[in-house]
Amino acid sequence: MFDRSSRIPITGDPLTDILRGLRLDGVEYGRFELKEPWGIQFPAQPAARFHFIGRKGCWLKQPSGEWVEINAGDAILLPRGAAHVLASEPGAQAWPIHGYEVEEVCKDVYCMSNEGMSECCRPGTLLFCGSMYFNLDGLHPLLGMMPDVMRTHELEAYEPGIPHLLESMAREVTMERVGSGGILARLADVLAATVIRSWVERGCGDSSGWIAAVRDRDIGRVLAAIHLEPDHDWTVESLARMMGASRSGFAERFATIVGETPARYVTQVRMHQARQWLVRDRMKISVVAARLGYESDAAFSRAFKRVIGSAPSHLRAEEQADIRQAG
Repeated sequence: MFDRSSRIPITGDPLTDILRGLRLDGVEYGRFELKEPWGIQFPAQPAARFHFIGRKGCWLKQPSGEWVEINAGDAILLPRGAAHVLASEPGAQAWPIHGYEVEEVCKDVYCMSNEGMSECCRPGTLLFCGSMYFNLDGLHPLLGMMPDVMRTHELEAYEPGIPHLLESMAREVTMERVGSGGILARLADVLAATVIRSWVERGCGDSSGWIAAVRDRDIGRVLAAIHLEPDHDWTVESLARMMGASRSGFAERFATIVGETPARYVTQVRMHQARQWLVRDRMKISVVAARLGYESDAAFSRAFKRVIGSAPSHLRAEEQADIRQAG
């Protein structure tokens, strides 16, 4: 049970409670038609990257530097927007994504192509690529645990809905019907969310660390409460009551399992939420400070800088500069 002062009930599965508000907001999508040889450099960015290969496979140079082949009909998600390359073959000359000319076909959906060099008129590679923002902060521990690259091919056996989504995307990306760009964008949102859900349900690839803490019967309930209501005035006493333990017993067990003191963990979650409010929702610093219960903007700014590494007044300009550079 939550503390009486808390507003949000939990379902009994802390991980589900933490993830139930997870969504991906499409930012920008592009439809690429490429004749060999070709290569595209995707720089690191705050948003996630999504790629669907609609026709003729290609190669992915992963953030680790390893090349892997991606077949037609497959999709990949890079949840933290790590730098990578897509190319017609390993080692092909690649150009930065922002160097391609684009044509807007509908809101936030663009069409791109290259002239390429080919000895015949065979259709080239057809890609559907997107940038997505999580509604979770980039420093959320769940995002930190995700692999650099997540492939639908590796999850199809565990998630029966993925092949149907891929088939629908393949039809839309090749038929060029009216409204196909918008439909593809929505399908991409659903597919990316499905990939993440499947990964979580299969154990997140690791049963240790933060996931193990969330799945602890008692500590998980506390973590879910903190993440669902970061603006609540959590104290060690109120969290200990939720777990049904003494203050000292709770604090010791929390630090052992989570690796942080309760107070420090609460502050981190609150500052991650603050960053979302400042950058995504464009809230004023004074509004965020008041919402989190700080008596002054200066006190909030000190806590924010201690956790995030930069002052809130500098953060917005830095984030926008990263987005513009990523193109």
